[in-house]
Amino acid sequence: MKTRDEWLALSQTLEFKNQAYINGEFRAAVSGRVFPTQNPATETVLTEIAECDAADVDLAVEAARTVFRAGTWAELDPGKRKHIMLKWADLMDAHRDEFALLDTLEMGKPISEMLSIDVPDAIDCIRWTAECIDKIYGEIAPTATGTLAMIHHEPAGVVGAITPWNYPLMMVCWKIAPALAAGNSVVLKPSEKAMLSALRLAELASEAGLPDGVLNVVPGFGHTAGKALALHMDVNVLAFTGSTRVAGMLMGYAGESNMKRVWLEAGGKSPNIVFADADIEKAAAGAAAAIFSNQGEVCIACSRLYVENSIKDEFMAALLKASERYRAGDPLDPATTMGPVVDQAQLQTVERYIGSAIEEGGQVVFGGQPEYQPGKGFFVKSTIIDNTHNGMKVVQEEIFGPVLAVGGFDTEEEALALANDSRYGLGAALWTRDISRAHRVSRKIESGMVWVNTWGEGDSTVPFGGVKGSGNGRDKSLHALEKYVDIKNVFIRL
Repeated sequence: MKTRDEWLALSQTLEFKNQAYINGEFRAAVSGRVFPTQNPATETVLTEIAECDAADVDLAVEAARTVFRAGTWAELDPGKRKHIMLKWADLMDAHRDEFALLDTLEMGKPISEMLSIDVPDAIDCIRWTAECIDKIYGEIAPTATGTLAMIHHEPAGVVGAITPWNYPLMMVCWKIAPALAAGNSVVLKPSEKAMLSALRLAELASEAGLPDGVLNVVPGFGHTAGKALALHMDVNVLAFTGSTRVAGMLMGYAGESNMKRVWLEAGGKSPNIVFADADIEKAAAGAAAAIFSNQGEVCIACSRLYVENSIKDEFMAALLKASERYRAGDPLDPATTMGPVVDQAQLQTVERYIGSAIEEGGQVVFGGQPEYQPGKGFFVKSTIIDNTHNGMKVVQEEIFGPVLAVGGFDTEEEALALANDSRYGLGAALWTRDISRAHRVSRKIESGMVWVNTWGEGDSTVPFGGVKGSGNGRDKSLHALEKYVDIKNVFIRL
């Protein structure tokens, strides 16, 4: 592992890609406008990015549609598509330090997390999905003698993808890998807070052999470029990760335009339930990781902790000890476990929720209000608030920061009622040594994912996504490809 000074020196050699990537080339926005992207650890401007809007989206969609109709990628032999995507993954692997730095500099993620989680996951996503390309079979229906009914899985066409800033590289790969593997063309609108890795990724895709126009990147703001993509009449599928509020808007835009399919991975307010028979030390370490990893800017963060009252005092002591390792620091330092939040607006959001919790009767037992110093980064403290209840904003609303709300329960039924009392249903965790309880409770929790005696684990083989206000559809696994294909039935009378 490089030292902090070595990472800093390497960062100063980077050449940032800061223009739109359309039809295989970098180009300025049609309007000529640019906007800054900032390092949240230093508040310095990294570069100025092309500010794309509807005109640029039109060009990108036209390029994507043209190459799709030509069949250059969509009709390419599956084995050849696989070879190109595997080469793409190899190029990413060769540039892993560069990708780690791009996301660390732009959104504040600790460099150690980028190297151990984000970059390996992104590369694995491309590789694993590529290997699926020539292993997906069609079907023959069991129709009457003298007939033949074939069921084909065909690429949907042009896929619009809108991705978030908290895991920039990884979330982009989760969206575009299955879309491309299925034979689609893609227009990607990364978050306006983290775009650099997406632009570099597209450049390497072309170097690997992806035809021009198959992957296009239009940086810009959600209310302009994102809205234009969602309303576009020539986009067949829209895939999104972000807030529940924006997810609802995108569904509306789809209805206003061409009724494109919209797949949404939206907000979360995941519960973490600790039963009295749990391994307290492991559960405490897991609870701290589940809220403080990536500064709490995690959609599956277990920001609601419910502890069985008979062990609550003992557990809280262990939790406070486990939380000590999550202290904000320079994200380029390999020893850092928490970087800054992404920008000043996010810092103010964290501050507002902590204040609200205190006003509503919560007790801050660890951390507390941010002590912002202008020009020195948007750093916040890992914070634990005890004596909370489900009527409080800090319990019901997604904060997207390192703030944990803690409450107690006496019975399994009460724990389930508290856990399910939420508009969200993305993830959940529970800690118990009772295997029967583990099965019983995990089935009754209203969420798309449940972790038992762990948190956040998974790989490319398992689906990722939620229910209720947390969205629909799944990223990762073979189920991700289902989002980006149309099913066609060809019925023949012999």
